[in-house]
Amino acid sequence: MDRNFRIACVGEVMIELIAGDGNAAELNVAGDTYNAAAYLKRAAPELHVEYVTVLGRDRFSDRIVRDMKARGIGTAAVTRHPNRMPGLYAIETDAAGERSFAYWRSSSAARTLFDADGRDPADVLASHDLVLLSGISIAILSGAARDRLRNALEGFRANGGLLAFDSNFRPHLWKDLRLARAETERFWQCTDIALPSVDDEMALFGDADDSEVIARLRSWGVSRGALKRGDAGPVDLGADGHALPVPMAEHVVDTTAAGDSFNAGYLAATATGRSSIKAMESGHALALKVIGRRGAIVDID
Repeated sequence: MDRNFRIACVGEVMIELIAGDGNAAELNVAGDTYNAAAYLKRAAPELHVEYVTVLGRDRFSDRIVRDMKARGIGTAAVTRHPNRMPGLYAIETDAAGERSFAYWRSSSAARTLFDADGRDPADVLASHDLVLLSGISIAILSGAARDRLRNALEGFRANGGLLAFDSNFRPHLWKDLRLARAETERFWQCTDIALPSVDDEMALFGDADDSEVIARLRSWGVSRGALKRGDAGPVDLGADGHALPVPMAEHVVDTTAAGDSFNAGYLAATATGRSSIKAMESGHALALKVIGRRGAIVDID
């Protein structure tokens, strides 16, 4: 692997509140592609990982930038909006580690990305080798910004760049199901490394099972990556369709960022020249560590 391999993770990073006992809460920094960026640096410190977003000029935005720098994540592609602030979400978990969320993000600074921030995504992505996007990354953008990003990805890939995409479906971020399906399909059709979760894909497209999900993705040109299936283990989206047998989690505390950490482990292994099977093993092993701790970005050392 080229030690200068550069990965751009694009999307929204927020302030995370983890509800505790009584009125207590823990404040952190998190967001799906941001979680992946943090775990990428943990899994492969030699990689250059940069985060692409818009923040405000407030103290919470300053806190986020400090968090990025502390984790070794590049901040050169972070711009600052003069009046908007980062989004916020609160999380609670039940006894089985399953999550429930409440969000305050409808006017976050990140929603101006590739639109009111005045940047051309082609210029932002040009210096990178791989771009990681999610369904949340594209859902928060304006229609015009999504078009700019989609068009920029054509040139980026034509010049040898790779797109990794996780559909990460959040219904409340989309105007309606029809739009969510159409836009997600558009990005699947230009994806080089697919990292979907079977539950998201079934909820979004109405597939009956994982075999229908895989068939549909392959009909759109997906030929590389992994379908995440939780305890059932991932399936290689390559030609052989290998299903990876995986150990069960012994102790689940919080499933937040399970998919994000899998993505990080998979991409770190891929970027460092390992096979798809080894990448799935790395992704699953990392996710197992993460769900044994509380929060999105946890100490796994």
